[in-house]
Amino acid sequence: HVQLVESGGGSVQAGGSLRLSCAARGYTYDTYCMGWFRRPPGKEREGVAARYAGGGATYYADSVKGRFTISRDNAKNTLYLQMDSLNPEDTAMYYCAADRSRCFGRGVMLWMQSDEDSDYWGQGTQVTVS
Repeated sequence: HVQLVESGGGSVQAGGSLRLSCAARGYTYDTYCMGWFRRPPGKEREGVAARYAGGGATYYADSVKGRFTISRDNAKNTLYLQMDSLNPEDTAMYYCAADRSRCFGRGVMLWMQSDEDSDYWGQGTQVTVS
């Protein structure tokens, strides 16, 4: 049973940084595409950043390029999202996701830009920037 558990959200002032973590359990790590989505208040879900299984291609939404960095620690089965230069528009619930169904066939960018549900989701962690 695949489980994704996010942590690291919180409240921060504009210009500050946060690092989100996603601990993955129940499958061989790095055999799924892994990524971060967010849902700002009253808005549609947005794919933020992702990486292809096995350390291949990465994707960043235009709105976060140069500010966010996705990375992983294989020894800890954990995915990270380092978020720097945060601004109020980054306020959202952030979700970790793992996927094969869409990502393996379409690539990491189309997975991130799809409005379909991913194979697995975490419970979400709130990020508030003021």
